[in-house]
Amino acid sequence: MDRTKQQAHFYYLILAGVFIALLVSCNLIFQKFISWNPFGWYHFEISVGLIPYPFTFLITDIISEIYGRKNANRVVMVGLVATVFVMGVIAVSDLAVATPWSPVSNEEFSKVFGLTGVAVAASMLAYLFAQFIDIRIFHFWKDYTKGKHLWLRNNFSTITSQFVDTATVLLLLCSFGAIEWKLFGMLLLNGFLFKVLVALVDTPFFYLAAWWFKKKLNLAENEEIHF
Repeated sequence: MDRTKQQAHFYYLILAGVFIALLVSCNLIFQKFISWNPFGWYHFEISVGLIPYPFTFLITDIISEIYGRKNANRVVMVGLVATVFVMGVIAVSDLAVATPWSPVSNEEFSKVFGLTGVAVAASMLAYLFAQFIDIRIFHFWKDYTKGKHLWLRNNFSTITSQFVDTATVLLLLCSFGAIEWKLFGMLLLNGFLFKVLVALVDTPFFYLAAWWFKKKLNLAENEEIHF
């Protein structure tokens, strides 16, 4: 394997690792909700799990741009396996009885990490649905524009998939009673607007990452690395 291919594999593993770390973090911290007022006139009421989540779409867009659709789909599936594995570890840990001197009691541990099956299932179904849509739309615009207009495929794919993701997870959670229906509209609007804001902000970082990886790996404008 030549040096460029070795570098490509190394960078791919780093991107996949960051993606998995972000995804697992979302599912560990999502039960905390915050109020955020960045503009002075609109309050976001969102789960802290939404803070790292939009960046997973930035990572899959970078992987799609450099490594192609097949390798992006692989990372999405690996992320699913990693998340399910971590949730299994948490479930077993939740069943284990804490000692009397444990700094964290059984009740405290369950309150923070005691994720319901409905919540995890809804999150993972929405995740798969949205990520595959994101990758498909990204490559549609990439092929249509012949590799030009990075901002177009980055934002169109991410914004569309983020709406699908937010709507899907909330519909499932409300349908199974995990969240009250009266909160659906507020959470949908807040979650989607927050994700759109992050998608617009991360566009320069997508340009920078695409430029850097193509320079390091000697790729032409519309060239991808496949393995």
